[in-house]
Order: sequence, then C-alpha cells, then structure tokens
Amino acid sequence: MGKALIAIDKSKMYRVYLTISTDMVEEARKIHNTTPLATAGLGRVLTGAGLMGLMLKGQRDKLTLSFTGDGPARQILATADAAGNVKGYIANPDVDLPLTEAGKLDVGGSLGVGDLKVIKDLGLKEPYMGSIALVSGEIADDLTAYFFISEQQNSSVALGVKVARDLSVLCSGGMIIQMLPGFEEEAVDALEEMLDKMKPLTTLIEEVLLQAAGKTEEGLLEALMAYIFKDMPEKYRPETLEFREIKWNCDCSEERLEQALMTIGRKDLTEILEEDGQAELVCQFCEKKYFFDKKHLEEILSRM
Repeated sequence: MGKALIAIDKSKMYRVYLTISTDMVEEARKIHNTTPLATAGLGRVLTGAGLMGLMLKGQRDKLTLSFTGDGPARQILATADAAGNVKGYIANPDVDLPLTEAGKLDVGGSLGVGDLKVIKDLGLKEPYMGSIALVSGEIADDLTAYFFISEQQNSSVALGVKVARDLSVLCSGGMIIQMLPGFEEEAVDALEEMLDKMKPLTTLIEEVLLQAAGKTEEGLLEALMAYIFKDMPEKYRPETLEFREIKWNCDCSEERLEQALMTIGRKDLTEILEEDGQAELVCQFCEKKYFFDKKHLEEILSRM
C-alpha cells in the first residue's frame, strides 16, 4: 500500500489526511532491523512526516521531523516531500523497554525529555524551523501540540503501529484532522466527541481490512474514513477530494555522498587519502554503502 486520502467535510469546516502505512513502515523495519519499540517510534514518525509532506505546496518543498530526547532511543528523524516520498531512521534501532502499565510499547519513555524540531525547506534563502518541547514523546501528541503552538492550527493527530509476533509490521496508519478558517464550534464539538470515543487507529484499520477484503487501496481508505466518521452529523461527514502517493523512497546517490565528503574540508579529506587511501560511507536512511577508492578521492579533492 502506498496511498493517502485527502478529504474535506460537507460543510467545509475541516480537512482530513488519512493513510494506511503498513508497507512503508515494514520496509523501514527491514532496512534498520528495529526492535518492536523502535519500529513503533520510527513508524509513527515516518507516517506523520509523510502526511505533513502532502500539505506542502511546492513540488520541491521538503520537511524534516526530528524528535530528540534524553531517553535510550536518542533521536528519531524523518524527511518527506510534497510528492509523498518518505525516509527516516532511529539513532538506536535496538532500543528496548518494558511495556507501559497499559500494556503498550513505551515510545514516550524511549525518547524521554527532549524536543521536536520541524524544518521546512520551501526553496527560500533560509528554511523555516519550528521547535517545541516534547509533550509526551508518543509522537501524535507532540505533533498535535506543534500544529497548535508553532502554526496556530487547530489539529488532531492519530498515529499507530502494531507489531506482529514475528516482529514484522502487522498494520500501521495515520490521520491528521485540521480545522479550516471560519469553522463552527459545533463542528469542533462533534469531532471532539468522535475522537473521545474512537478506538486505536490500528484497531480500526484491522477491522476495516477484515470487512472490506478485496477492495482496492483507494476503496480501503474510503471504507476506513467512513468507519471512523460514521457517527458524525451528516453535514460534517468528510468526502474524498483526492488520493496521493505516500511511500518509502531514499534519494541517496554517489553524488550526494561526494558532497558530504567535500563538507569535511581539504585537510581531513587529505588525511583520509594519505592514511587509508579509501573511504566507505553509509546512508543513514537506507543503509546503502558507497565505496570511494583512492582515485575517486583524489578527483573529489581536486574539485575542492
């Protein structure tokens, strides 16, 4: 699956971004060989970043979410663009903690006390950066707070990752609801009542997958949206605007890693050339290795 649904309610009070991100999160799990706890944290951040990327206006616009804390996970980072390309990593893919009292994976405990930075590269001279202290470290709560504090946007974020006994991703998904200018308080009240009663998103996804077996990916997303909003007043029920791509895609290349080598400076690169005669760089996002032999390093040095 690699689709997201964008919808607006009939009264044009709010917009919905919804995705089932199981395939994307499972690909990230395989690449980074994550523990269940790391899978849950990384999967939530990837899904949230992917949905936020779809909010960007320009096709070349990009955003980065960086969750950093004093907990054992240390950092979870993801980048996304307007075309739905997402990539990310967790600093400690082996992180493991006891379950919470509620029997849940302790993503908040893995991050601890820290902050969330949202960096948007909109093609201007300087990227925009917003930063808030982590509210809970559970990712969805923190993104909800970010929208309200940094962008003055009334939003609700739901993210979930369910891990199977064999450590693979059983299901994963995300939803962002954002109020539109001129919204009515009645619409807010109806949404709050719905969200208070809403089951975990992964539970809803599993139930819809059982009920709507055989449907297309677009059909599954529409069935999921209808299931989530079934108790909303008729005039506030959302209707699909469009479907967009959302998928794991690392855009690393030899040229980008060459640029990384150039940033270390002539002195350090000369030392690498004289002492090792070669260099091997690994992409943080997809773990792909790039080997630079002596001749290649000399060419890079000459261009510097």
